[in-house]
Amino acid sequence: MDFTPREIRTVNVTRYLTPLREGGSMPAIAEADDLFLYVLKFRGAGQGRKALIAELIGGEIARALGLRIPEIVFANLDTGFGRTEPDEEIQDLLKASVGLNLALHYLSGSITFDPTVTMVAARLASEIVWLDCLLMNVDRTCRNTNMLLWYKELWLIDHGAALYFHHSWQNWEEKATQPFAQAKDHVLLSQATELTAVDREFKTKLSNELITSIVSLVPDEWLNDDSPFGSIEEHRQAYARFLISRIANSETFVKAAQDAGKLI
Repeated sequence: MDFTPREIRTVNVTRYLTPLREGGSMPAIAEADDLFLYVLKFRGAGQGRKALIAELIGGEIARALGLRIPEIVFANLDTGFGRTEPDEEIQDLLKASVGLNLALHYLSGSITFDPTVTMVAARLASEIVWLDCLLMNVDRTCRNTNMLLWYKELWLIDHGAALYFHHSWQNWEEKATQPFAQAKDHVLLSQATELTAVDREFKTKLSNELITSIVSLVPDEWLNDDSPFGSIEEHRQAYARFLISRIANSETFVKAAQDAGKLI
């Protein structure tokens, strides 16, 4: 059955609860007007809107491949939000993030995946490594696994460091066909022994139309800042072209990951 990208819900943030002081992005747990809790990613944080774009595209591609991803929503931050926040750093972040942000459903009671405690099946490990090689995700290492165990199932979080080429867009068409050198640091590489089979299956799932429809989810306002392209549509099409080309040349990053795995 073909996968159709879902419509992304939009919520209004009503309450800032607590910061998650991890990395430079300063995400936070917040409550929205649907009464659910979310991990809120801010457009005014260090990597700005590009991190939100990577989070959205990476997360929805992962979902299309059948991997577990918390629900992603657009999160509106009102101009008056955070006015009473006593922490000046957080208040500045909230002021810089007025408008449309991104959030992931908070998995209450989840625990951080620990590779020394939990063994991941070869098939699932191969699926996750393949995804991260496609997305050029540098942030799934032993130091920072960006995976959670929730009700004994593995969930992927935080794809904001993926698609790192888009911070400069230099030689992006060449990068689409290159191996992913950082695969050697992937936390699951030693268990990813079924990459060839996963590659065959995943290439059939990620059609050009599907990639284009996922990229179309990115809001225009996230694409109109610091762009080397002549228009928002040209900017959007570049993401789709990069991913479509990378999928078509996936054997390059698969072989590189397999070679790196042999050295572990």
